[in-house]
Amino acid sequence: MKFIYQTWWKVLAVVLVFYTLIAGFLLHVVALPILHETIRNLYFHVPMWMAMFSVFTISVVYSILYLNTGKEEYDIASVECINTGMLFFVLGLLTGMIWAKYTWGEFWSNDPKQNSAAIAFLLYCAYLVLRNSIDEEQKRAKISAIYNIFAFPIMVVLIMVLPRLTDSLHPGNGGNPAFGKYDLENSMRVVLYPAFIGWSLIGVWIATLRYRMSLIEYKKNAID
Repeated sequence: MKFIYQTWWKVLAVVLVFYTLIAGFLLHVVALPILHETIRNLYFHVPMWMAMFSVFTISVVYSILYLNTGKEEYDIASVECINTGMLFFVLGLLTGMIWAKYTWGEFWSNDPKQNSAAIAFLLYCAYLVLRNSIDEEQKRAKISAIYNIFAFPIMVVLIMVLPRLTDSLHPGNGGNPAFGKYDLENSMRVVLYPAFIGWSLIGVWIATLRYRMSLIEYKKNAID
């Protein structure tokens, strides 16, 4: 846990995000039919999902650690990663909807990946509802941890696997080739890959802040 108190990775996160924000709007992008300049949203939409996956993965690790040790700190870390991941989940959906409006003609076109993402979002909304419906602390933590461990692979299947098995407008799904396979130039990769790292670190940073605040509140209530 000492990692969360170090500074270097937070500075790196800020630098990378500012770099991608500036370069994302100014550097050259490939000229593709229909997409045109909207392809710049690739620098923002996809990194939101990467940040979400990063903190959700960490949350599963802490859920497993909680079940093995019973330490309340691990449960707090897990739920705060979920809360942070939900923020990036919403941002991923919103940036995707805006992109869909300009490329497919409507915010929600019932594309398989859109529908699967919506189901996955509801899956984690159910996690938060379930958690808040249980009063007893240890019972709440155990049930939440078990739910989280099973929800994560289901979410991965919904977002990463099922859309590839059917027709989808999304690149890389349903026989539609991904950007990187045929037209993602190196000039875009030097922005996209740092964006993955930067926004994922920002997600971890937000989660650590939420964890530290929740831990302080938990210890305060324990004393009282």
